[in-house]
Order: sequence, then C-alpha cells, then structure tokens
Amino acid sequence: MPMPRRGQRPPRPGLPLRSIAPNAVTALALCSGLSGVRFGIAGQWELAVTMVLVAGVLDGIDGRIARLLHGESRFGAELDSLSDAISFGVAPALILYLWSLVAMPRLGWMCALMLAVFCALRLARFNANIDVEEQPHKSAGFLTGVPAPTGAGLAMLPMFLWMATGEPFLRSPYLVAPWVAIVALLLVSSLPTYSWSSMRLRRTVRFEALATVVVLGAALVSAPWQTLSIVSFIYVLTMPFSAMGFARIRRLRAMHQAGGATPTSGVPRSHVPPAPTA
Repeated sequence: MPMPRRGQRPPRPGLPLRSIAPNAVTALALCSGLSGVRFGIAGQWELAVTMVLVAGVLDGIDGRIARLLHGESRFGAELDSLSDAISFGVAPALILYLWSLVAMPRLGWMCALMLAVFCALRLARFNANIDVEEQPHKSAGFLTGVPAPTGAGLAMLPMFLWMATGEPFLRSPYLVAPWVAIVALLLVSSLPTYSWSSMRLRRTVRFEALATVVVLGAALVSAPWQTLSIVSFIYVLTMPFSAMGFARIRRLRAMHQAGGATPTSGVPRSHVPPAPTA
C-alpha cells in the first residue's frame, strides 16, 4: 500500500457519504419493482404496473443525482444494474405471467423467462462495453437495442390497453406471449434506438418542447393508461427512423474517412452528443 505524501490525507476506507443518496434512490427503485410483483400476486394490476413505472422514474434520476453530487462509484453502478435486472426484467415478467401467460403455462413461462433473462443479458452487455472505445452506436448518440426501462414499458403495453379499454381479448395469452417475446428480442438486438438524454433541442423549439411536456404531464394525470399506450406506440414508430438516422451518420463517416477527414467531420453536432446511458 503506497504511503501518502506529506500534507496529503490518507484515503478513508468505505463509501463516501455523497454516494449514499443515489444508492438510496436505486434501492427505492428496486423496492418499487419488487412491490409490483407483490401487487401482481394479489391481482391489483394497476398498482403492480404503477410500481414498475415508479421504478423507471427512480432509475432515471439516480444517475443524475450521482453526477450532481459527484457520488459515482463502482458499487453504485453494480447496484443499479442489479436493480434494473429485477425491476425491469423479473418484475414485469412475473406480472405479465400472473396476468395473462399463466393460462398457457409452458409457452407463457418461456416468454416470461425470455423477458427476464434477455433484460439481464442486455445489462451485462452494456456493462461489458462501458470501457470499449469503439462503439459506433454510442459515439453517434444512439443506444444498442431497447433500454431496459423502456423494454419493461413496451412489454406491458397490452396491460395499458386492457386497463384503458377493458377489452378482454387484450388479456389473451395468444396475443401477449408473442408480444413479450418480440420485446425480449428487441432488448438484446443490435437495432440503434434513440437516446433521449443525448438529443439536443434547437433554441427555436424550446417553448414548444416545454408546452409538450406540460400537455403530456396533464394527460398522464387525467388518462394515464391511454397516454402510456399512445407513448408506447409512438416509441415503436420511431425505431425505423432511428435505424435510418444511424445508417445516414455511418455513411457520412465512411465518406469523410475515405476523404481523409476525422470520423466525426461533417456530422452535425446534434448527432455527436455526450455518451448515452442504458
């Protein structure tokens, strides 16, 4: 162990206090996801879905709190991945199985397993590639595949529609099982998807963006399941555009590399943002 220099305090063992806040938020997200399973066992489907959605909100702010407090740590990163695997993989899989897939035990359980395991595989792939320098999707401001919280929301789209309309056919395992399997495959796919944290708005549309957020918030309060269904459909519709956008950036990079320019020369700055997160 190296000796500290004169006038330099020796490092203190343990976690710094500033790392407790983001880790506490991550733990709350884990508790929320597991609570969704508890409500699903009791047949309280709205509360079960709400708990998974709350876990998604908490997952979206724990990293920002860590960066704000300079409390990033390896422990926090590992805890976040474990929390995501349970809250957005295991919990939605069990809720969907109890809600619909239990009527088709073998195939339904296989699809539920796909969702849980593929979510864990996605998170493992993300962690393994953190220190990899050459990541075409990441450097262009895209994610590889559907992120875990978004995948959980997409997997529960039949539940959103069922709670919004009350149509019994939406609960059919013959509809839910293939949809869950498709979402599971999207989690581990190489499809480039938009990273919302990497997108930059033009100054001329900031007011419109703020107004859109207000309208969206009001819609979530007054008609949550209808709004979540529409948002899920819109996200699915963005996938072809994200794939075409990444293909365009890749062509631009190839042209400039062939011309001897730097890989990001000629690519709009809005498409070369800071590194996105999973």
